[in-house]
Amino acid sequence: MSSKRIAIIGAGIAGLSAALDLLKAGHQVTLYEASDQPGGLARGFKAEGWNWPLEHFYHHLFESDAAIKGLVEELGLSDKLFFPTPRTSIWHEGQIYPFSNPVDWFRFPGYGLLDFLRFGVVGAFIRFTRFWRHLEKHTADSWTRRWYGQRIYEVTWRPLLINKFGPFYREVNMAWLWARLYVRSFRLGYFEGGFQMFVDRLAAEVEARGGQIRYQVPVAAITADPAGQLTVQTAADELVFDQVLSTTSPHQLARMAPQLPPSYTQSLQDLKHTGAVVLILALKESLLTDGTYWLNVPAISPDKEQNELPFLAVVEHTNYIDREHYGGDHIVY
Repeated sequence: MSSKRIAIIGAGIAGLSAALDLLKAGHQVTLYEASDQPGGLARGFKAEGWNWPLEHFYHHLFESDAAIKGLVEELGLSDKLFFPTPRTSIWHEGQIYPFSNPVDWFRFPGYGLLDFLRFGVVGAFIRFTRFWRHLEKHTADSWTRRWYGQRIYEVTWRPLLINKFGPFYREVNMAWLWARLYVRSFRLGYFEGGFQMFVDRLAAEVEARGGQIRYQVPVAAITADPAGQLTVQTAADELVFDQVLSTTSPHQLARMAPQLPPSYTQSLQDLKHTGAVVLILALKESLLTDGTYWLNVPAISPDKEQNELPFLAVVEHTNYIDREHYGGDHIVY
């Protein structure tokens, strides 16, 4: 296979991982990154007095995330990845209740005995079945309402779907929820030094293999000539490549590449999506004093004004990772 000149738009984990694979295959790779550091949505920042960076958006791994664990091992960072067992809780009628394991579920006052039994039986089916294709015929909203029952649906699954997908919550395929629960683990993975440490090591490996990462160079446009060569245009210059791989959002790709076939551009623009706004608090005292890491909050409608709380979760990071790494601050998303 002949070596190709390949541009990658975005130096997040997807872009860096693709770059590493392409470099190992003998290609010439240039990454374009609008930010001043790698990582994308996993990038971190450090406040005064902190010795570990903190992610702009909460992050953790599951024990079943085999692909990224394989990449971690390839980079020689397996000893930097650890798996605490944080507490998950649920907000119900003004109180916080543990919701991490079967004992918690049994004690949860939002369920009666029959609800608990149904929750366990249906949950076990999802966790252990490998025959997921028939689930593609159903939405998660309709399937959970039918098989878990109305009460469990209203207390547990409807809030989760609303908080994840907003106005599109009734359209989510049940196969998505199966995949989420099938691989679920109680232990969650994190890196010594945060995800930024992992991303920096990945970026260094890309550069060590000859890849170029151009920071603070946003892409203005991608154009093609009749010979099939692709030009990546930035405010600084224009470079020609054989192929371009975009790891940006579909809508950004549609704007950057005006020569894409109209039908494909329309398919990109038709993709539905929701945004996320995350507030990070550095507090002197703990907010979730019972040790909860992840607090699920109720939701009855995508309209936040109709809900008891106007956000989808409260995540106290330092109930998961020791606050000594953040100057003693209690970190809450």
